[in-house]
Amino acid sequence: MEEALKQQPCNCLKVVLFGPESTGKTTLSRQLAQYYNTHWVPEYAREYLQLKWEQEQKICEPKDLLPIAVGQMKLENKLAQQADSILICDTDLLETKVYSEVYYNGTCDPILEYYALKNYYDLYFLTYIDTPWEADDLRDKPNERTQMFNAFESALKNNNKPHVLLKGNKEDRLTLAIKHIDNLLQKKR
Repeated sequence: MEEALKQQPCNCLKVVLFGPESTGKTTLSRQLAQYYNTHWVPEYAREYLQLKWEQEQKICEPKDLLPIAVGQMKLENKLAQQADSILICDTDLLETKVYSEVYYNGTCDPILEYYALKNYYDLYFLTYIDTPWEADDLRDKPNERTQMFNAFESALKNNNKPHVLLKGNKEDRLTLAIKHIDNLLQKKR
């Protein structure tokens, strides 16, 4: 299990879109991947939980978190080997850790927590809650957006993760994200 949660070494810059549901992470991940002509790692939890909902009409349970984390890292490790200079991640294990703590009384599986903090990313883009809420089968906290945002922001601050807050419309967010990624790419060269 532990090996499946470990990041494999790669030479590319890794950027994570991070924040509550319905804050534009997937949209921005796709835009950044297109702009940089690179791969983006989709959110494995969405696929996993949508299938669970369709088959069982059940939402996420604590027992789902480790399989979600393993699926996420499998995708990330595979796509990191295919990316040249940058990999855009729609989420990471720290996001899974935050959801675990919020939904399950402050608890998180110790193995998930360990790798959520150990795995390394060059930059996190924290997406703010100023985007319109879009309901779907899985999203369930439209009235708790501020509390959810605070939990994500605290996770980054408490764990000293490098991050930039993204607010505003899609164009403003994309422009600011590109500026910060370009700065990182310049430093890497």
